[in-house]
Amino acid sequence: MNVGFPYRFDATGRTATAGDDAHLRGLIAQVLFTAPGERVMRPDFGSGLLALTFEPNSPELAATTQFLVEGALQQWLGHLIAVDSVEVSASDAALRVLVQYVSLRTRQRRVDEFTAPGAAA
Repeated sequence: MNVGFPYRFDATGRTATAGDDAHLRGLIAQVLFTAPGERVMRPDFGSGLLALTFEPNSPELAATTQFLVEGALQQWLGHLIAVDSVEVSASDAALRVLVQYVSLRTRQRRVDEFTAPGAAA
């Protein structure tokens, strides 16, 4: 049984659960949008992605961002997923991340898009 993300209660007042695909998606979102130093007892958890949001756009920044995100996903979720590719794009006030990966348990290939919390959808 997987705890749903973000943490919430279901209709019965118990902790909401999530299926395997939704659980993996939630774990990826946590790695992407958690800043290093934000988690108690895990100061290096996260990708640092949101810190790059206001940097000037350039090919170097795109490569750095991709490297940071792929590295963080491999470090924290490498036992659950194999990352194929990561694409990060910023338009207007939205930061979007496209992650292509394979679930190591089911061997299914997935593509999920994530939008930074607080960004325009």
